[in-house]
Amino acid sequence: FIMNNKYQNILIIKLGALGDFILCTGPFKAIREYHKNSKITLLTTPTFAPMAKKTGWFDQIHIDTKPKVFNFREWLKLRKFFNDTCWSRIYDLQHNDRTSIYFKFLNKPKPEWSGIEKNCSHLHNNPERDKLHTIERQIEQLQITGINNIPETDISWLKGDIRAFNIPKKYALIVPGGAFHRKNKRWPEREYIKLSQYLLKKNIIPILIGTKTEHDVTKKISKASEKIINLNNRTSLDQIASLGRNATISIGNDTGPMHILAATGSPTLVIFSGESKPSETAPRGVRTDIIQSLDIKNLFFENILGNIEKLLV
Repeated sequence: FIMNNKYQNILIIKLGALGDFILCTGPFKAIREYHKNSKITLLTTPTFAPMAKKTGWFDQIHIDTKPKVFNFREWLKLRKFFNDTCWSRIYDLQHNDRTSIYFKFLNKPKPEWSGIEKNCSHLHNNPERDKLHTIERQIEQLQITGINNIPETDISWLKGDIRAFNIPKKYALIVPGGAFHRKNKRWPEREYIKLSQYLLKKNIIPILIGTKTEHDVTKKISKASEKIINLNNRTSLDQIASLGRNATISIGNDTGPMHILAATGSPTLVIFSGESKPSETAPRGVRTDIIQSLDIKNLFFENILGNIEKLLV
């Protein structure tokens, strides 16, 4: 392995998804602080490049198009990227089959590598690592490299102009959608309607957010009352963060935007189905509560009312 105490060229690999990217902001910041005088490059996907630039933690963003198996031209470009720079250390915060290939790409002697590759210089070899929450797993990984001060999730840099939305003073952010291909992770629309009616009785205006693939869901819920504000497919991630900072409460399914809302400090309730493991992937925030039901279709509003009341105090 190349050992270079100056660590002039640092590479961080983080490809996705949104929730994982948000949970990585503490480690990103810690690596930047540890390598104050180094050039830090982030290898990420086009989706997260704009967010990464806003953090101010990276000197360069390199795009990984995640080429398919037989796209040899793109694979050769990636191999060239890894070997054209004399990396002092590489932090693999993605650690999957794809990044294992990247490790193999590296010419010998290989630079320092923090990750789970068997022959890497800074091996995170805890056999229970996959049972840890992402945050604790990252803390352990970085401690092996000498980084001991990992801050909390930090999205203070994520801000958007929300003046055009004409937001009321007291409002709740409702995130009733989620990944299109994993609809079993979604709490039923009928229960979101009950939730919205409860909030309206408390003079808290429900604001629905989501993507264009969740249009039908938010449309059905918004029909329950003309007072409900439907911002589906109208908010950027920056604007979601700004909305979260002033929200009375945020409630939604296990999906990326909930990580943003929890990180803003908004009182947040995240509803998990049996398809996910909140012990490993749940959003983190100063006032974040988790409720999980193995059969989310039979989780009723009345079952989560106590959690909501505690967050509204």
